[in-house]
Amino acid sequence: MRVKVGCEFRYNAEVATHAVIQVEPRLEGGVRALDEQWKNEPQVGMSRYVDGFGNVCRRATICPGVSSLRYDALLEVPDASDPERLNAVEVDPRDLPDEALVFTLPSRYCPSQELADEAWSLFGSSPPGWRRVQTICDWVHSEIRYGYFDSSPLATAVDVFNSRAGVCRDFAHLAVTFCRALNIPARYAFGYLPDIGVPVAPEPMDFAGWMEVFLDGEWWTFDPRNDQRRLGRALVARGRDALDVAMISTYGGPELTAMTVWADEVTARQD
Repeated sequence: MRVKVGCEFRYNAEVATHAVIQVEPRLEGGVRALDEQWKNEPQVGMSRYVDGFGNVCRRATICPGVSSLRYDALLEVPDASDPERLNAVEVDPRDLPDEALVFTLPSRYCPSQELADEAWSLFGSSPPGWRRVQTICDWVHSEIRYGYFDSSPLATAVDVFNSRAGVCRDFAHLAVTFCRALNIPARYAFGYLPDIGVPVAPEPMDFAGWMEVFLDGEWWTFDPRNDQRRLGRALVARGRDALDVAMISTYGGPELTAMTVWADEVTARQD
């Protein structure tokens, strides 16, 4: 299956401003880039590095005045839905690999220690393993209202739990927090998610946020916002929470005037 993905950020800056950008898909899990290109106006030099979580990052300096940063890619992705293993078991903390331990700890947007009582009250009696994580996703999906105007970039999982509203990032943060409170390693992830095999969402296309959970010795994708296995998912970055994987981090205050995201299946006729 082939999908076209990409994004464009338009800025108005008073002075030159350095930025770190994370929008390029990780080429793993059967995802392959057939074509990639940047189109920046005015042209700016960019350097590439890989951060501590294995995410591809770019560094660039946004020019004074009006500018645009645009990324386009044609990807080959698996033609199957997100993998699942319904009998996957939880791993006791003493048996977790070293690299998974950090994803059991509280983080800036996922203060699991603050929702520990609620997590155990809601999900402590659920069958452990895959079914417990799915129960968490079901609860978050049904209890949290989705809305662009019902969230704040600074909202933590506690804020989302109390307000019962947010965007996909908030759904993921709350589910991650519940998992960590139950000693299940969970990490935040975001990327491109085309509307394949599902009704087209009425909202404008945006980056999607979900979580990855460590069960049975492997990491598995769970999507509390959509609460179903999906086709065409292309991971951009993963980390402790959204603070680790901001699409663009600027070292200054340029005005973001517009952001556009696209993720669409490429049919044989289009190809």
